Amino acid sequence: MERKAFLKSLGAGAAFALTFPCLHGCSSDSEDLETFPEPDGVDFTVDLTSSDAAPLADNGGFILVKSNPSLGYTDIVVARNLEGNLIAASQICSHQQTEEVRFISEDGGIFRCSTHGSRFNQNGTPLNSITSNPLRVFNTELTGTILRVFE
Repeated sequence: MERKAFLKSLGAGAAFALTFPCLHGCSSDSEDLETFPEPDGVDFTVDLTSSDAAPLADNGGFILVKSNPSLGYTDIVVARNLEGNLIAASQICSHQQTEEVRFISEDGGIFRCSTHGSRFNQNGTPLNSITSNPLRVFNTELTGTILRVFE
């Protein structure tokens, strides 16, 4: 039996039932993602001797911080890059404003969003074609054991 005849024998209902799940799963328009506003007015400190900041003792370690205590979610990634410098960026991805940006030790240390795979260098420049929007990066200033993160 030829393919055309086979498909006709299935009928439109069966063909739709077989193809709809694939089409629905592959569509980016159908995603129901929770989105978050980018951080604004960022200016906070992190005590590097606190237990919450313990991951920052190691190169490649990172923590997630609420820049504003009234937020119901974290919005900043603070990391110690592979060279030992403290850096900070938005946890809110510039691609579709999901809160999934983390610091990873691949490719010399980059920020990566697990939602769609956006990758950014430590200056916020996109490293792949998923987005052309830069990731927001913040200033850091270390005084003793207190790290200030600010715009």
